[in-house]
Amino acid sequence: MNETLAELGESELLRRLSRFAPPGQLNDDSAALGSDSRPMLVNTDVLVDGIHFSDASTKPSDVGWRAVAANLSDLAASGAISVDGITVALVAPGDTPWSWVEGVYTGLKAALDEYGGVILGGDCSKGSERLLSITALGRLGPLRLHRGEARPGDILVTSGPHGLSRLGLAILQNDKALHGIPLSDALRTAAINQHQRPIPRLAALQDLLNCKPESLPWRAGGTDSSDGLLAAIQGLCSSSGCGASLDEALLPRSKDWPTGDLWDRWCLAGGEDFELVLSLPPAWAQRWLDRQPHSRHIGCITAEHNMIRWQHSRQRIDSQGFDHFRTTQTL
Repeated sequence: MNETLAELGESELLRRLSRFAPPGQLNDDSAALGSDSRPMLVNTDVLVDGIHFSDASTKPSDVGWRAVAANLSDLAASGAISVDGITVALVAPGDTPWSWVEGVYTGLKAALDEYGGVILGGDCSKGSERLLSITALGRLGPLRLHRGEARPGDILVTSGPHGLSRLGLAILQNDKALHGIPLSDALRTAAINQHQRPIPRLAALQDLLNCKPESLPWRAGGTDSSDGLLAAIQGLCSSSGCGASLDEALLPRSKDWPTGDLWDRWCLAGGEDFELVLSLPPAWAQRWLDRQPHSRHIGCITAEHNMIRWQHSRQRIDSQGFDHFRTTQTL
């Protein structure tokens, strides 16, 4: 029998959830963190049923994994070198099966076991739709990455290819746009994995810290591509009062990526790839590119305020990334 949350009741639900946290962690209304000289970074992401996940495309354990990955990606893109943990706020209708919640928390714990941190606490409530809100806490390293630290002359780099998550979603939904388009097995597998089990780029950040030329200050612009590659670059440019020039030939396409407008659009604005997007001095950029096997040089920062152009044609690039309030897509 698959019990529902209404049948379990709050006390039994919390008792069952406590096994996903350290012993005794959920016994109180607050959690105490050990003192640390490093500044703490905090971020919160909300995942909503029908917007960020659905039963058609995402298993419960993958919902939990993606929730953690999205938050830890933000920490990595801010300069966090360690993760203290997360708090979890769960809202769900009373008829939600316990098996779904159990799967979500199994995914949460699996991601934390992989990348660091524990479940520190949270809250549960009945609501009209399933919603998962995660707050992650991490410790800052020597480099505080800000969107506002890009400078003209910097090299734009990213930690991996883009568009895979959007392609993975299309495959899982049997999207008509893919009918008749041959896709290699390797590309299909990579795309589905990227959509269901994205990787927060904490290791790529550590390599960035380790390869900084001694002659350079701790200054770099950074963000992640949760809302798409172009949206990440737009964020860097807007916050820094700069522009960007992108080389179309250097778009971070995956191996075996098809050609065409749709595929370039998915690469630029597909969203939820969770790669680092960095604006670095040339010498630092080259060292990082040499260390990161999947990293890409995609363009440079210019002095043209808030203007993103193709390098060769000088044409302005204007394409929307993922927008939480404008999207009508059902996942």
